[in-house]
Amino acid sequence: MQKTPDKSKNVRLDKWLWAARFYKTRSVARDAVQSGKVQYNGQRSKPGKIVELGATIKVPQGYDLKDVVVMQLQEQRQGAPLAQLMYKETSASESLRARNAEARKLSIFHSPRPDHRPDKKQRRQIIQFKQQ
Repeated sequence: MQKTPDKSKNVRLDKWLWAARFYKTRSVARDAVQSGKVQYNGQRSKPGKIVELGATIKVPQGYDLKDVVVMQLQEQRQGAPLAQLMYKETSASESLRARNAEARKLSIFHSPRPDHRPDKKQRRQIIQFKQQ
C-alpha cells in the first residue's frame, strides 16, 4: 500500500481563512487578502501564500482586528467548534477587542441622536420652547 502525501501541509492563505470560518466564501477571503486587509506575519501577502504553523495573521472582523496564531492546517471547512481549534487569538488582541467593545457600548448611551422621533405633543413642546 502506497502512502498518499499529506496535502494539508500546503494550504493557501485564502483557503485557510475560509476553512477557519473567518470568511463565508473563498472568493471573499481572496478579495480580503488581495485588498491588503489581511496581514500575514505583519506583511501584506497574496492569496496563494502557503500558511505555516505558528504564523501570525491579522484578520478584520466587524469593527475589530483579530490577531491570531495558526495552530492547525486544514483546507476542508468544518464546524465552528473544530474551526476554532485551527487558531489561537493572542491575549493582546483579546484585551484590545474587549476595550473597544466597552468603548462602543459607552458611546451608544451618549449618542447625540434621540432613540425615536418626537410625537405630536413633544413637537408642540419643542415649538413652544423655541418661540420663547
